Amino acid sequence: MTVVETVLARTPEPLRSVLIKHREMLKFAIVGGTTFVVDNGVWYLLKLSVLESKPTTAKAIAIIVATIVSYVLNREWSFRTRGGRERTHEAALFFVISGVAVVVNLIPLYVSRYVLHLEEPFVSRFVQELADFASGSIIGMLLAMVFRFWGFKKWVFPAELGERRREQVTRLPR
Repeated sequence: MTVVETVLARTPEPLRSVLIKHREMLKFAIVGGTTFVVDNGVWYLLKLSVLESKPTTAKAIAIIVATIVSYVLNREWSFRTRGGRERTHEAALFFVISGVAVVVNLIPLYVSRYVLHLEEPFVSRFVQELADFASGSIIGMLLAMVFRFWGFKKWVFPAELGERRREQVTRLPR
């Protein structure tokens, strides 16, 4: 049983039919959850060690690592029946959209730290970490996720180019 089938099997019926209708979005959300863990794991590893004084740089590196994981998972799973461009062209578009999304993701953290001054010595370490998490991992990531989903569907993996991919997927053994 696949991950999506497992999730759908445990979902109450009124919601299940909506999720089946939006299966692609569900897969995108699962990939997003996975990359959320990767992003925050790398961010806190860097932020609490070698890049302690540069939280925005640490976040940017973490986003780049998570973006690479995201490309592989989205191309091979979430949007596997879409697209159809040459892989290098598709990857270039993916990383351009993701690059813009990195900026979208960093804006709330930047505002939190450097405009609102939610950093030591102006606030306690706890408030700083809470503000970093809320702005960098919640608000920024949600804004970037909405932008990525729209951009990936529109430019990177468009449905109208998916015919070739759908034919390839149906010929492959599962």
